[in-house]
Amino acid sequence: MDESYPTLAAPVQTLPVAQAVSRTENPFGEPQPARRERKGLRGRISSALAALGAIFAKFFAAIKAGLLLLPKVKLLGTAGTALISVAAYSLFWGWTFALGFVFLLFIHEMGHVIQLRREGIKASAPMFIPFLGAAVMMKSMPDDALAEARVGLAGPVLGTAGAAICLAIGEATNSDLLRALAYVAFFLNLINLIPVVPFDGGRAMAAMAPAFWFVGLAAMVGLFFIAHNPFLLIFILLGAMETKRRWQARKTRSLEQAAYYRVSPRNRWLVGAVYVGLIVVLALGMHESQVLVSGGHTFRSI
Repeated sequence: MDESYPTLAAPVQTLPVAQAVSRTENPFGEPQPARRERKGLRGRISSALAALGAIFAKFFAAIKAGLLLLPKVKLLGTAGTALISVAAYSLFWGWTFALGFVFLLFIHEMGHVIQLRREGIKASAPMFIPFLGAAVMMKSMPDDALAEARVGLAGPVLGTAGAAICLAIGEATNSDLLRALAYVAFFLNLINLIPVVPFDGGRAMAAMAPAFWFVGLAAMVGLFFIAHNPFLLIFILLGAMETKRRWQARKTRSLEQAAYYRVSPRNRWLVGAVYVGLIVVLALGMHESQVLVSGGHTFRSI
């Protein structure tokens, strides 16, 4: 629907010629103060936005550089970063829950590692980042979008299996600790299926429908305004940068890009079936393992 804007009209006043000229023109050709002020304000706003953009760019460049350096630092390998993460999570949830939580993250990441090796792609061992999860660094991109989808979905598939085993043992031993661990694992694997890169769901969408990257990005923004979690902002900005980069690459319509995203209808349906099936299983798993039914419960008290 079109919007109308009221026009404010000032009463017309008649001025002597000399006075009128002095108010509208400067004989020396200098800009009027009002125009100079408007230009100055626009300049300050542009400078502030440019400075803010530079800060964000440097921040994410530092994060990316740190992630790339992790595999090269022997003391901060898988075991070292895992111990650091356990210590960090223990401050809030206790060491038993923290240990189980990091182990379930490891299972998820090993799904990616196993599939990467099957695709013939060299990758680092899992590296843990406290309060941000874990990551596996690929030495190169997969051959095509279908291979990328297989790698992306392998993590949630193995992570879902790990959560299900945790829940089964929890039910057999009547352990609320294991039920809580299973619930969080189901939840995190479900979050990873948000259809935006670099999440696993975004990699699946590379083979199904890359346009859904923008839907996933919008969902992340909506989740941020609902949860007000500052960590979500990091993923939103990373997702926006990666989505922009990959979408611009697709718009070049090069032969290389066309070959990468060429996936047969049959394989699109197979990826879609696994993707939707995982969502259903993870949602059911969360329903079956939920034990924190009141605000008085905490992981530390389980």
